[in-house]
Amino acid sequence: MKLKKLDCKLTVCKVASVSDINLSDDFYFIGRTYEEISVVCETGKTPNNTTAREDGWKGFYITGTLDFSLTGILSELSGILAENKIGIFAVSTYNTDYILVKEENFERALSILAENGYTIS
Repeated sequence: MKLKKLDCKLTVCKVASVSDINLSDDFYFIGRTYEEISVVCETGKTPNNTTAREDGWKGFYITGTLDFSLTGILSELSGILAENKIGIFAVSTYNTDYILVKEENFERALSILAENGYTIS
């Protein structure tokens, strides 16, 4: 399976309103529930009015489009990283899964995944 590195630093944060988010930015994830609005975005483009914020994330994603019938892909990746004491923050799109790890663990995570048969570009 092929993984592709994201070339930016990422932030995970919360905002009070969707209007706090610049929807014209090129890259972001928004999760809205009855309790919160969470955003993953490039650190340099973090909304000004965050109510909570954690910087220092880097990420990669599974290349290609994953069929919904496939099972265990995210479980396998997260399991390998968990065995090596690397926590993740995962988000999914219609096409694929994105995995974020803390910046200080990023290169080690990629190395471990490469040792386990993943191709990383």
